[in-house]
Amino acid sequence: MTSSMLFNITTFTYLISTVVFFAFLASKNKSLGLAGSFIAYAGLIVQTVAIALRWKESYDMGVGHAPMSNLYESIVFFSWTIVLLFAYIDMRYKYRIVGAFVVPFALLGMAWAQLGMNTGIEPLVPALQSNWLLYHVITCFLGYAAFAVACGISIMYLIKTAVEGNDSSAQAGGLMSLFPPLKVLDDLNYRSIMIGFPLLTLGIITGAAWANYAWGTYWSWDPKETWSLIVWFVYAAFLHARITKGWVGKRAAWLSVIGFAATIFCYLGVNLFLSGLHSYGSSKM
Repeated sequence: MTSSMLFNITTFTYLISTVVFFAFLASKNKSLGLAGSFIAYAGLIVQTVAIALRWKESYDMGVGHAPMSNLYESIVFFSWTIVLLFAYIDMRYKYRIVGAFVVPFALLGMAWAQLGMNTGIEPLVPALQSNWLLYHVITCFLGYAAFAVACGISIMYLIKTAVEGNDSSAQAGGLMSLFPPLKVLDDLNYRSIMIGFPLLTLGIITGAAWANYAWGTYWSWDPKETWSLIVWFVYAAFLHARITKGWVGKRAAWLSVIGFAATIFCYLGVNLFLSGLHSYGSSKM
């Protein structure tokens, strides 16, 4: 069995998980919520094996690099990190409903990667031939995944406030009975960003070190670097407002959503639409 076949199975598994989570939303059957989580875990395991197998396949072909070098591989890895962080939050806090707002991000990534991209294993361009590739990509995408989880949780918060109002003690009925209390959602949003922000910071630092190795300068105001800094400032502003100004609730949720939109543009928009030192990002990361 090849890694491509396993990635197809992963995509289908995340699709089933998403459908089961949506059925959980519709029926409020807790068994469906548990099933959705377990199916997502199964997809995560299959995807982990697929990533390891693709890594081995690259060495068998004489290319020999971590499967994180082009847009296809980075999206696959991004999807993996999203489900990994969801699994951590799900096992720790037991709020299965979060999966209905997070697993679809992983599904969309995998579906796009499998259906619309070149899946071939290619040699690294000279700029990517460094161990910094591994350090930079892992830290950045774990940070991005934490922001994806925070965004999903923030969407839940905004939906819940729209239905119930701003009173966190209001009685929740119907679908809202599945959602965690507003205070818990707000706290989970904050905790997710507290995970993502230092990882993004490490990603920027390792990226600067990699840039100096590849191009002889730590920072060149390349569009990718500029947008990474913009994303960093958005989440720094979130944490500053939270710690010093007491920003909670809807303002914090909206800032989290805006931050993830900036993150997606930094990751995909810059790669696909802007030119610069990272212009190979449409096919390479």
